[in-house]
Amino acid sequence: MTTDRIARIRTLNDVLRTTWLTGKVLMTEGIRNLPDQTRSRVAEAIQSFDTFTPDNDPHGEHDFGAVTVAGHKVFWKIDYYAPDMVHGSEDPANPEVTMRVLTIMLAEEY
Repeated sequence: MTTDRIARIRTLNDVLRTTWLTGKVLMTEGIRNLPDQTRSRVAEAIQSFDTFTPDNDPHGEHDFGAVTVAGHKVFWKIDYYAPDMVHGSEDPANPEVTMRVLTIMLAEEY
């Protein structure tokens, strides 16, 4: 994959992660059952996450992260779907053919 293509995917992922406006955001039952204030803090932690390293982001796409909030280890990940939401996207660098889905879960739900 070219560095331009990776950079485009990374930018699109960052926009979704920081704004929640360009795709879908799903929360697992464990996250939904947290107190409102904790869920709000989880959202803030994910939106401000910027601790990407070669260990946690080996492909440079900013598509996964982990945060700890109020003693809860939380994972988030971004997946790429075709617009039909059934198949994977053929080109995650192209927002015209990709629906991004940000999933937020407790680590123990993984």
